[in-house]
Amino acid sequence: MYNLHLSPEQLEIRDTVRDFVTTELRPAAIKSARLEAADKPLLVDLLETASQMGLRTLGLSEDLGGAGADALTSCIVMEELAAGDPDVAAVLGETSVLAHLLFDKLMTAAQRDRFLPAFLDDDGFHLAFADREPEGDPSLGVNYHRPVAIGSAVRTTAVRSGNVLVVNGAKDCVANASVAKLFAVQVTTSGADGVSTLLIPHDMPGLSVRAHAGHWFHGACGDLTLTDCRVPAENLLGPEGRSPLLGGLEADGRGLPLAQALNLGIGRAAYEAALDYAGLRVQGGRRIVEHQAIGAKLASIAVKLEVARATIWQAAWAADHPEAVADRSLPDLPLQRVARAYVAEAMLEAAKDAAECFGAMGVMKDMPLQRYVHDARVCLHSGVSTDDERLRLAEQLAGFRRPAAPSVLAAE
Repeated sequence: MYNLHLSPEQLEIRDTVRDFVTTELRPAAIKSARLEAADKPLLVDLLETASQMGLRTLGLSEDLGGAGADALTSCIVMEELAAGDPDVAAVLGETSVLAHLLFDKLMTAAQRDRFLPAFLDDDGFHLAFADREPEGDPSLGVNYHRPVAIGSAVRTTAVRSGNVLVVNGAKDCVANASVAKLFAVQVTTSGADGVSTLLIPHDMPGLSVRAHAGHWFHGACGDLTLTDCRVPAENLLGPEGRSPLLGGLEADGRGLPLAQALNLGIGRAAYEAALDYAGLRVQGGRRIVEHQAIGAKLASIAVKLEVARATIWQAAWAADHPEAVADRSLPDLPLQRVARAYVAEAMLEAAKDAAECFGAMGVMKDMPLQRYVHDARVCLHSGVSTDDERLRLAEQLAGFRRPAAPSVLAAE
């Protein structure tokens, strides 16, 4: 049964993270020196503090040293962190998701024995998934009602030489690239018809990382260059030519809506700032929150936040309980995709409306509202567009089935 009653453990985790965000993360994130979108250095010290709180290993199972959080708890934590700083939230979220996938589901016992101890011992050990090629992937986009050869554009090659795979190529826009110490890299291997995944440590000779300094992403993004990088064949993740991560981390739209929870956190931060200001600013002899125009605008934002949260929580619950679709308790729709189609546009509208409550101050560069609008816009225009998500939903409604890799984010 779909239940919105959070457990005592979930409430405790939420309150602990919220206290950290209120007392440490948000004050550092909204300092005027960091509000310029083009110059927002990652808050490394606070990222490490959050890691020490267990947020880096939130999704990893308890048996392997993590918290074993379910999808709903992960989304709750992501919203709280993003309300403080979406960059710290994005880094922790990416590592948490990949830790669960790699260590709990995909690695062999021998691979786990080699990589897990270092991951657990180092609060600065983050993970990254490198699948995007600089030239672009023609399989991206919808290709409405037409099949797509997934992975056909992987040009990074791995040539076998004895027990070593020699990797050459490049990866673009890799989330966590500049802080990751282990990469899962998509390659095409000689002698195998298909895409393979290789585990490559950050200090492997032949691997170089260039951090992006732009302002169009959340987290720590960068590019990889691999030049005669000699990777042991034992670092293959899954069978050669049959990557368990084919199609990406969100292949079927039924996985963990973590990016949407991050987006919600940004909208909530903008709303809370506007609500606080409206309760303090006096105009015409009364607080502006009592003025009809401002009150209606704040109410509209509150509605968007609640609808977005309900959509995200239902998608997260569905990811934790896939049997609910099988027994028709939930509709046979990719609810993560539904969340993406709604949340990004709604949160941008919420952030812009919140900025308008400040009047001219809402666009001043030393005020956080302009930053919230920018961050919400990044969510709208990064990854798959909302128009593409709607078209994919339309395919689902029409009964079109595109062959795709099974979702590795679905609950076991």
